Formats: sequence, structure tokens, C-alpha cells
Amino acid sequence: MKNIGILGSGVVATTLADGFLQRGHAVMLGTEHPDKLRAWHANAGPTGQMGNFAATAAFGDVLVLAVKGAVAPHLLRALDPGALAGKTILDTTNPISDVPPQNGVLHFTTSFDESLMEQCQQAVPGAHFVKAFNSVGAAVIVNPDFGGLTPTMFICGNDDGAKAEAAELIRAFGYEAEDMGGAEAARAIEPLCLLWCIPGFRNNDWQHAFKLLKKS
Repeated sequence: MKNIGILGSGVVATTLADGFLQRGHAVMLGTEHPDKLRAWHANAGPTGQMGNFAATAAFGDVLVLAVKGAVAPHLLRALDPGALAGKTILDTTNPISDVPPQNGVLHFTTSFDESLMEQCQQAVPGAHFVKAFNSVGAAVIVNPDFGGLTPTMFICGNDDGAKAEAAELIRAFGYEAEDMGGAEAARAIEPLCLLWCIPGFRNNDWQHAFKLLKKS
């Protein structure tokens, strides 16, 4: 079992934390606003902790980046590079703009020539970023039930060992991991968030996930 450090305190962060705890991992949630996590911490049990971002980065064998996309690179630069060096970082972030969605379509702060994950990788070149959990909602992020179908989690990153580690954790959550290649592939994976959110904004339907079908 691993120590999982989750940088963030929103619903995605706490849902993933609960999923990791259920699978026997030790978890620390990192935040600069501990009051947001009081209720979670009270129910997390002895292997669920909370701390500041620096303590969480040092704690985790594997880290999860689950903060607002706009602050992600700045947070990473503020952390001790030594605490992040060589670690797998599951990057759940998306470059969502504060501009309201148009007909259900969110606005991004990036272009198709660079992804937010690439910006994060540049901020901490010694860490091993793996895009994951960015194109599905908290309601189905752990133990998805789609009538026997296993949904697909698209991942990418520059380190094969980190992607293998991420894939193992993803499969334990009930997804199949589909490796799309290097960090540049995040330019395609991050916009899946736009597509995933449209039924939610248009029809209040947030209970879906993507599935890659392959011809045998």
C-alpha cells in the first residue's frame, strides 16, 4: 500500500481520498484552508490525515494534483522541488476559464498547442506527471457502475514507470487505463472535459464516462 498525498480540498480531492482509503492506502489531503476538511477528517479514520501543501507533498509516495487549474503551476513552483522529484503526480486539473459556459461549452485558458499538464511538467521537471481523472466527475470517479461496462480513463505522460503506477491505481478504482503517449497528448485529453461537461450543463446529467471501443 502507498502513501497518497492529494493536493486539494474540493469534491474531486475528497472523493479520490475516500477511494484510496477504501483500498487500504494512507492518505493526506493538502490545503491551506483546513476548515474545509474538518468534516472529511472527522470521518476518515486513522489513515486519513490533512496537512498543508508542503507536508502533503512530502508525505505522498504518489501525489494527486486536484486544485483549480489556474493555480496549479503556481502551487507547484511554490513547493520544494526535492519533495516532488521522482514522484508520480496524477494530474486531474483542467485549464477552465472563469468565463461562463456558452450553450454548455466551457472556455479553456490554453490552446491546442500546449496543455495545462505540460505547463505543470515545466514547473517541476523532476516529477513524473500523468494526466488522469480529468474527464469524469466525482459522482462516478470511484466504483463506476455502467451495467457491467468498464469505462476508459485516458492517460498520458513522459515516464513509462509513472504511467504503469497510475494505471494500477486507476484499475483499482474500476476503470481501464488507456495510454495515449507522451505529455503532448494532454492537449487532446484535457478537452475531453469540455465534452464530458456538456450533458451536465444542458441536462443536469453528470452520470456518464467515456469508453474506448476496439475492434478485435
